[in-house]
Amino acid sequence: MAENHYHLEIESDPNNLITVEEFVNYFGMDLGIDESKMSGLMLSVTEATTNAIIHANKCDVNKKVEIDVLVNDGYITIKVKDEGKGFDPSKIPDPTSPENLLKDSGRGLYLMRIYMDDLKYNITPSGTETILTLKTK
Repeated sequence: MAENHYHLEIESDPNNLITVEEFVNYFGMDLGIDESKMSGLMLSVTEATTNAIIHANKCDVNKKVEIDVLVNDGYITIKVKDEGKGFDPSKIPDPTSPENLLKDSGRGLYLMRIYMDDLKYNITPSGTETILTLKTK
């Protein structure tokens, strides 16, 4: 399979999440991603983008969120890059521990870990990349 690349850049406004959903639907259909994997993919990309918009870029419309999708060798890699200061993933509370079960925050990272085959962070001086990997086969 030839390598495919998809790119989207949005302003850090939560209203742009609909554009992200359309983008995920577009490349998902274009790549023939299995329907059973689409909902987890959609959830993971929108969670990563929501984190980038709200937590990293603080809804500053002058800051962008870039989403790059690379397809290679049975894997799809989605990089969601913000312009924030970065964070320590180990400091995010576990949403499955009893004291956190009723809290709204902290579920995004947990859900991304469940639905994706790999979740990594690349913290750079210009922002953080959330790197999601999913097996397409």
